[in-house]
Amino acid sequence: MNDWIKETQFAASVVFDDFNERLRVEDYRGSVLPLIHSIKTAAQQKKYSKLIVKARNEHVPLFIEKGFRYEGWIQGYFHGSDAHILTYYFQQERRMSGHEWAEDQMVADIQTKSPLSSLSPLPDLYKLRNAQEADAVALVELYRTVFKIYPSPLHELGYMESILKKGALFCLIEHDKQIVSAASAEVNRMYYNAELTDCATLPEHREHGLMKHLLRFLEMELKKQGIFCAYSLARAQSYGMNAAFHQLGYRYSGRLINNCYIFNDLEDMNIWVKDLSAT
Repeated sequence: MNDWIKETQFAASVVFDDFNERLRVEDYRGSVLPLIHSIKTAAQQKKYSKLIVKARNEHVPLFIEKGFRYEGWIQGYFHGSDAHILTYYFQQERRMSGHEWAEDQMVADIQTKSPLSSLSPLPDLYKLRNAQEADAVALVELYRTVFKIYPSPLHELGYMESILKKGALFCLIEHDKQIVSAASAEVNRMYYNAELTDCATLPEHREHGLMKHLLRFLEMELKKQGIFCAYSLARAQSYGMNAAFHQLGYRYSGRLINNCYIFNDLEDMNIWVKDLSAT
């Protein structure tokens, strides 16, 4: 849930992310330099090791001047204008990734392959549908099975029941009445963008490319709502997920270093972006 930091010269919508030891600035208005001072102080008071800002184009030089690092951008995030992802680190070890070279090589290899013009039909016995409130228990079991640690509380039944009750854009694939794959779209109604997230498939079903079907289904649902900026953060060490986004026509646009806890440790996350109005 977003909080607000408000002072006489600015206001900022922020997320105090204790689990991932970071402060995220999702939006802001007003004077940038006092904002920078205040958010650095707020992050240090919480003993966080990372600060992340979605910045407007015209403010990028100010953040760079004050020690922020440019890690990527999301095309069209702010009602068609780009969001630039700038980060500030309070610990050297949080800023350093031991996997960047291998992750760069993996992205380069994926980009040598052509995007898919169409998807093959789902295999027999697999069924894709929207998630319902009654699916909460099975979805929690899926996420607990696939991810030992996850950056949002999808392991908690109460949280899952709550987001499904609120009408979250969640879809899933069943096989023999078991949920074997799922994904969601987190929609920003103010700026009309959506993050495709919560992508999970049981290992024994990954050979069928189920996630690409889920992502394509979510894209169609977003377009119906007039949302054309779609993006995702994919684990930088996951060849399958990064390849899936490339094959669906997403563009690689940066990497967030040691961004969040997944499985047993902090992991780098690759940014993938797609303009749905062009498809």
